[in-house]
Amino acid sequence: MIRPHTASPLYPIANPGSIAVFGASNNPSSMGTSLLDSILELGFPGEIYPVHPREKEVQGLKAYSRVLDLPFVPDLALIVLPTDVVAETLEQCGQRGIKHAVIISGGFKEVGAAGQEKEKRLQDIAKRHGIRFLGPNCIGLAHPRYKLNTTFMAFEGIPGFIGMASQSGSFVTQMFSYLCRFSLGFSVAFSLGNEADLDLVDCLSYLGACPETKVIALYIEGIRRGREFVEAARAIVPHKPIVACYIGGTEAGRRAGFSHTGALSGPENLYEGIFRQSGIVRAETISELFDFCWLLGTGPPAAGNRVVIQTHSGGPGAEAADACGRCGLELPPLSPETSERLRPLIPPTGSLKNPVDLTFNKNFMDYFSEIPRALLEDEGADCLLAYLFTPSLRLKRMLRQAGVPAEDVAAEAEKIALLQADTLTGVIKGQGKPFVGYTYRGLEDGLIRRLIASGIPVYPAPRRAARAIGAARQYARLRDRILKGG
Repeated sequence: MIRPHTASPLYPIANPGSIAVFGASNNPSSMGTSLLDSILELGFPGEIYPVHPREKEVQGLKAYSRVLDLPFVPDLALIVLPTDVVAETLEQCGQRGIKHAVIISGGFKEVGAAGQEKEKRLQDIAKRHGIRFLGPNCIGLAHPRYKLNTTFMAFEGIPGFIGMASQSGSFVTQMFSYLCRFSLGFSVAFSLGNEADLDLVDCLSYLGACPETKVIALYIEGIRRGREFVEAARAIVPHKPIVACYIGGTEAGRRAGFSHTGALSGPENLYEGIFRQSGIVRAETISELFDFCWLLGTGPPAAGNRVVIQTHSGGPGAEAADACGRCGLELPPLSPETSERLRPLIPPTGSLKNPVDLTFNKNFMDYFSEIPRALLEDEGADCLLAYLFTPSLRLKRMLRQAGVPAEDVAAEAEKIALLQADTLTGVIKGQGKPFVGYTYRGLEDGLIRRLIASGIPVYPAPRRAARAIGAARQYARLRDRILKGG
């Protein structure tokens, strides 16, 4: 059973009405100052109380020398202080009645036995005062719609539908601008650090119930509560996909994870079994993690693994076909009805096989309207994979040859690109089948940019597109198995 996300101990951390910041100052090079800057820059709507032993004002905000001097009890304490004073500060937070914290500071379990003792003291203090916290050794979270960013990096991007729980804080911050290139973003992203209190299972439960989250992304160095993890995931997967990237399966990955957060990883086959039992789709890399989330969070589910490829160039179509084959996807022949429907639209030099290869067409709008509509309506097709080659310079040349004044060519070319994208989007939205694009050109081309902004995934290579389609099909099988009690 999935509890409402408002019942989670993470809810007050992701949605605080007020924050006490420990470690911010007027020194622009300190991490605490960077964190406060991030909170202010995104426009956090609540109250902010800097706590500093000497400063009377921090970044234009009234500062307080002690947490016990605060006029109100804040919802959240954000602590980025030297390791040796963190426990004392958490104790004072507990005395003031603060019930939730994010502990950014490092120097705990990840550094060895001495640090482990210090981390145990944090746990004891938190338990005595009823405090729930993220960390230590983390960067907190980003909740863009709520205007909350506790990381040291400025937020670059947009709110989105990907909920992330990461045992590496850097993947939260470094993915801001990366996701924005694809018109993607986080709903909520949690950095877990050492997981001395709140952990991966708590994040799964929160994101599984979060209405802003369509798909969950996990970066995993080690799972501590295996049984609870599997139970939480299996409750979520029938309603929402989960994709995980696990890096502890090799000796090098295990050593890196342990020195990073003190995570105790396990053998590759153990985690492979955990993911399969949980219904989780596994990604091999971080870029693949978000490739899979992109399609799983935008497109309708595919009823099967039959893919039709649309192209106007033989090489890119052949590479896409090979990529699909390597991912276990089928390329069925077109039905006789679809072939007859397409015959007037495809020149004699083209091919009505699968891949459907136009080679050339005089009516350039057919590629974005009648042809994809016919392919999506083929009863033997579960998904359409289309090559999107949009040479803007050639289009501008054609417009000049058609007599368009030189000063108007760029604007007219942009209009045509947007018309193509909007026409194709209209066709896709009415079919209820996944459409996936791929291109070798930059994603900044007008047509590609418009499609992506409309929620249509367009990948920079056919293999990435095919892998994403394969992941979507794998999720459908895993979900169905869990629904049947398997």
